[in-house]
Amino acid sequence: MAQSFFIGVVHERQAAMARKAGIVAFSHGREAPVKSLSVGDAVILYAPKTDFDGKPVQAFIAHATVTGEEAEQREFAPGMIAWCRAARFDDVNTVPVRPLLDDLGFIRNKQHWGMAFRQGKFAIPDPDYRLIASAMGLTA
Repeated sequence: MAQSFFIGVVHERQAAMARKAGIVAFSHGREAPVKSLSVGDAVILYAPKTDFDGKPVQAFIAHATVTGEEAEQREFAPGMIAWCRAARFDDVNTVPVRPLLDDLGFIRNKQHWGMAFRQGKFAIPDPDYRLIASAMGLTA
């Protein structure tokens, strides 16, 4: 099966907890978004804010490759139970989204670009993945 590329939208604090736990989780811990992933899929985490009521981040902040065969429900932080998949995180640069807006095909309306990130997880095309991954310092 071919590798797929996804954006996961999480707050910066949640991304740090997920990295520490070695997992990916989206959409407030719902099962369906992680169940649809496959081993080897690449996930770029985008943080709109530092936390739910935090300061704006608006950047791609992490890159992970799914390693877990199955979705599992677990507590990855005190009081935070979520459906997740095991993942290996890479060391990457944080990349602000604004300088990339004109070149990202998945952002259809450049004036209202934030609407593209209203979903918890969504697939992106190969060229967009390569652009972001390269900016993060990965050889895609």
